[in-house]
Amino acid sequence: MAIQPRPEQLAAFAAGAPKQGPLHMLNLLEFKAKAEYADGRDTELTGAEAYGIYGQGVIPLVEKLGGRPLYFGKANTLLIGDGDLEWDAVAIVEYPSLAAFQQMTQSAEYAEIHVHREAGLAHQQLIHCLAAPPA
Repeated sequence: MAIQPRPEQLAAFAAGAPKQGPLHMLNLLEFKAKAEYADGRDTELTGAEAYGIYGQGVIPLVEKLGGRPLYFGKANTLLIGDGDLEWDAVAIVEYPSLAAFQQMTQSAEYAEIHVHREAGLAHQQLIHCLAAPPA
């Protein structure tokens, strides 16, 4: 299951994202039952708890660049669709620009906390959303 973008996804995102104005990113999150750190450290953290450490660290980085978290919540009930509810949580984050998003994800501060994201996530879909008039 994916938790990192592939090079072609990064290229498509950079090409399709507006160069000016805010970005809205929809995060669909599935957590591991138990956090697993790449360095092999022993932990009793759940995946959700490890991701929570990442969240506590990333929000100040987003806000420092002029962005903001718009929503974070636990996925509760599959109302439309077939199968099981795949996601544990949903988040929507607004960044002031593509440049700000790229600056954050390439920063040393982000790299430092990113280990908790990787330890906690089993699967993620990160979707860049464009504003559109109601249908």
